[in-house]
This record gives sequence, structure tokens and C-alpha cells, in this order.
Amino acid sequence: MDTGLFMDMLCVDSTTGREGEFAAYLVSRLSETGCMVERFPVEMKCEPLCRPQENILLSWGEPSVIFCTHLDTVPPYIPPTVVRDDRGEILEFRGRGTCDAKGQIFSMYQACVNLAKEGHEGFGLLLLAGEETGSFGAKAFRDMHPGAEWVIVGEPTDNAMASASKGTKSFEVTFTGKAAHSGYPEQGASAVLMFNEFVNALRSIEFPEDEILGATTWNIGKLCSDNPQNILSEKLSCRVYFRTTFASDEMVCNIMKNISGENARLRFGRHRAADGSDLVAKDVAPWQRAMQVKAFGGDSPTRYETLEGFDTKPVAFGSDAPQLTNFPRRILCGPGSILVAHTPDEYVTASDLSRAIANYMKIYKSI
Repeated sequence: MDTGLFMDMLCVDSTTGREGEFAAYLVSRLSETGCMVERFPVEMKCEPLCRPQENILLSWGEPSVIFCTHLDTVPPYIPPTVVRDDRGEILEFRGRGTCDAKGQIFSMYQACVNLAKEGHEGFGLLLLAGEETGSFGAKAFRDMHPGAEWVIVGEPTDNAMASASKGTKSFEVTFTGKAAHSGYPEQGASAVLMFNEFVNALRSIEFPEDEILGATTWNIGKLCSDNPQNILSEKLSCRVYFRTTFASDEMVCNIMKNISGENARLRFGRHRAADGSDLVAKDVAPWQRAMQVKAFGGDSPTRYETLEGFDTKPVAFGSDAPQLTNFPRRILCGPGSILVAHTPDEYVTASDLSRAIANYMKIYKSI
């Protein structure tokens, strides 16, 4: 295992928006093995990281099987370090991208090189831009390339094959209130209190438990209400991000569609109907009238191929895999734990990387 190559990869900052520099580095470094290199432009559509990027496809022969993962990592960049045992052997690699997803790039590339040395061909390594901010690279590649029969998507699954993954649905939510002196709150309408009512309403909904993917979860980010402490908030905005299941994906979309504005028609309490039918009511709360929702889409829950001889499990995170519909057969697996991805303590063990290399070679030979 070429640990020097992996450390060099980790030393390049490829946080979203800067993955183009990493792609250029990989083209110059990885093409030394004699593989064919193709580059595909990607238009990034998320502010402020909207500068053009590119996808990279390395091929050994005409690929019917493509290993695939993403170039970008979440900010902030964390330089790499290693943890060694008493004999000086590397036990862990630490730093941004070690398990999401430079560990996947490295182990997939090493598997490709090993397969080529054994005389195999008909495989490739696809590296995609913009996964962390909307799978822009995957969508662009899907629209401009016919794909292949198989794609093996690398994400931190503890080297297990994902049997299914949750969907994602993103919504921008805005509340418009009326500013007033906080000593006389009856003269205004606080957007913050409206937001609080909305959160309580979401918490009151009992989404159906999915027999494969389990519970539906949601998170709130990009929360902004820039009012002084002594003035009622005139406006509040946020993003609501759902992790949906086969049982809840459509219900989430229906709820967020009908929760706000002039057409608001949902009431809240304890609800159990999977289709949301018992949420319909003529009278809605004032905060719903003052609320606007903009849907940003996302992925649907997805099932994946699994092979005998590998551990399997469902996963709750998103990836490029649902967008790669130009591949009829998809596998999702890779080294590292999702529990440390995106954290300041991100790491991957050397043994996990070695196992991933062997797994990827075994997958290719099996299919």
C-alpha cells in the first residue's frame, strides 16, 4: 500500500470549491500508470462556490465496471497526521478527507492498479466534483456520458455493502413578522416565535417507521434572524433538511408543500397516517400564513446491489449514487466510519484501507 501517495493526497486542500486543484493534481499523479484520462466540465450552481470544476475518468480498457467517489471534502481543511504503533507502523491516518472521501479515492485507485498488474481490464475510476453541495458532478456526468453496467460508489460504510440509503429533501423556510419594541410585543409579530411554533409542529408529527431504513429524521441549518435583542424579529430564514425513508419520502414532500402561505391546509398534533390525510384542516395557525417554503429537491431512498460474501447494512446518509442513473446496477461501499466523517476528528485506519483495496478487487472479479 502506497502510504506516501495517500499522505500526498491528504496534503491537498480539496474542500468544496477547491476540488479543481485536487483534480489537476490527481491527473498529473495518477495518470503515470498509463491509464486513459478523460475530463468532463461541471457547472457548479451553489453560491458562493460557483466556479467551474471538472469530473475525471481514468480508464483501463473499455470500462464495464466503474469505481466512483467524489473529489470534494467538507470545510474546514484539516492537515493530515498519522498515529503509529511502537514499531513505527501506521495505525491511523487523521485529517480532512481521510474517510470521506480521499480514503475511497486511494483504495479504489490502488485496486485498479493491482487489477491492471494482474492483467485485468475493462474498469475505470470516476472522480466527481461537488458531491457535498448537491451532487453537481454526478448530475453532469449522468447527462453527458452513457455510463456502464456497474458502478461501485465509495462512501464510508465500514467496508460493508449498503443495502439501501435514506433519501434527502431540502427546504428553505422563511417567516415574515412585524418589528416592534420588545417591551410592547403586542404591537408586532415575532418571526422567531413563529419559527418556534413550526419546530414544535414538526416535532409533533409521527412519521411512519420504515422496516428497512427505520426512522425519518430532520435537521435545521443556516438559521438567520439578524434582529437586535430589544426588537421583535421581522424576518427569520433557515434550511430544513430531511432524511427520508421509503415509507415517508412522499409524506415529507406533501407536508412541506401544504404547510404554508395562502394555500396552507395542515393542522398539527399527534398524527399517524402515512399519507398525511389526517393533517388536512380548514383552519391553520397564523404562523403558517406568515411562512413561505421553497423546495430544493434532493434524493429519494434507494436500494443497492449486494453480493454474497460481504457484510451488508442500510445507511442513513446521502451520496452521488442515487443520481447515477446511467448505471443500471449500483453498489455502495467503502472504508471508514460515517460517524467520524465531517468531524474535527476524522480518521481512517490503515487496516480499513487495506481491506477496502481487497474488497474492491474482489467485487470486480465477482461481477
